[in-house]
Amino acid sequence: MPHTVLLAEDDRAIRNALERALTLEGYRVTAVADGVEALAQAHRSRPDVLVLDVMMPGIDGLQVCRVLRAEGDRTPVLMLTALVETADRIAGLDAGADDYVVKPFDVEEVFARLRALLRRAAPVAPAPEPVEVPEPEPSGRFVAAAGLRMDPRARRAWRGGRELELTRTEFELLELLIRHAGIVLDHSTIYDRIWGYDFGPGSKNLAVYVGYLRRKLDEPGAPQLIHTVRGVGYVLREG
Repeated sequence: MPHTVLLAEDDRAIRNALERALTLEGYRVTAVADGVEALAQAHRSRPDVLVLDVMMPGIDGLQVCRVLRAEGDRTPVLMLTALVETADRIAGLDAGADDYVVKPFDVEEVFARLRALLRRAAPVAPAPEPVEVPEPEPSGRFVAAAGLRMDPRARRAWRGGRELELTRTEFELLELLIRHAGIVLDHSTIYDRIWGYDFGPGSKNLAVYVGYLRRKLDEPGAPQLIHTVRGVGYVLREG
């Protein structure tokens, strides 16, 4: 079955061109012109992924995303935006978006980002028939480093005694850093492991997520945990 895409874009030329390109790529597309239509369509029939323009009259893409997330809808959202400032990208991520593409964009980049989002949202394959194995010790559930502790199965994380409220992408990024604590991970490796696609040296996506994660991790008077290695990538270490 082809993946279904709900596309909301108020610019008719962009909407028609992207709808045609996505259809030729094999997606089943429903295209609407504003946020009101997008919400109505999402409520009628949940798509596999949403592509939302940030700037639309009435209800914009950020508001659409906030409403869906407030309703518990975790459908992947790719934002289309002409806004290039970091604060604007953070606003989209805060609203619950999973990724963004800056206009003008190459349609191949849109395809690549959609593939990455759909891979991450794909249901886990059914487990094979259970085999009798010893139950692991409870401590085996956790990964820990630099004063951080995570329970990957329960999707929970703590710094000291404080539990962290993390989005799915933030959790996956922090888990990757903890499992490789003390090792510098280059940008390409992180993009491939978290997004399934290297967006190239011009992308700020990773930097935005690292900055957002740092704000949730850092504490007054405590050492910073995620360090930038300029021109290379990031490393988790205490001090």
